[in-house]
Amino acid sequence: MFSGKTEELIRRLRRAQIARQKVAIFKPQLDDRYAVDRLVSHSEVTLPSLAVRSAAEILDRVGDAQVLGIDEAQFLGLDLVSVCRRLADEGRRVIVAGLDQDYRGEPFEPVPQLLAEAEFITKTLAICVKCGAPANRTQRLSSESQRVVVGAQDRYEARCRVCFEPPEP
Repeated sequence: MFSGKTEELIRRLRRAQIARQKVAIFKPQLDDRYAVDRLVSHSEVTLPSLAVRSAAEILDRVGDAQVLGIDEAQFLGLDLVSVCRRLADEGRRVIVAGLDQDYRGEPFEPVPQLLAEAEFITKTLAICVKCGAPANRTQRLSSESQRVVVGAQDRYEARCRVCFEPPEP
């Protein structure tokens, strides 16, 4: 979290729009932190989007879009892999943003599987709030134990490998 993934996704989608490509943008309905119908970065950069309940719903709503943006992939489950594969096989450009690790530092499906399918990968890193080093972990600050807890600065902070404190099993 806090590495600029959504902001980078928005930047790439805006470039596709400037190139007059047909763009469809999706986010999980579960992610209602800032807006239901917009991608919103932590720095408040926004772009209109469609909220979906499942990865399969993307296929129903993609229309004739040439470029697809999908944010918060970790909330859409393993079905997202076959959906993205199908769309890419149709010749569409699929740009996906999501966390590759959960709050325990474990792989966060479906992102590892999407990484294996991708032609291009950009890994963005945050800044560790403890020491200032590049951060690739998400430290949960709240006591919930379920894997998916939607939140921002109120529940999470960026940490490097050294400063990250995994929860007790």
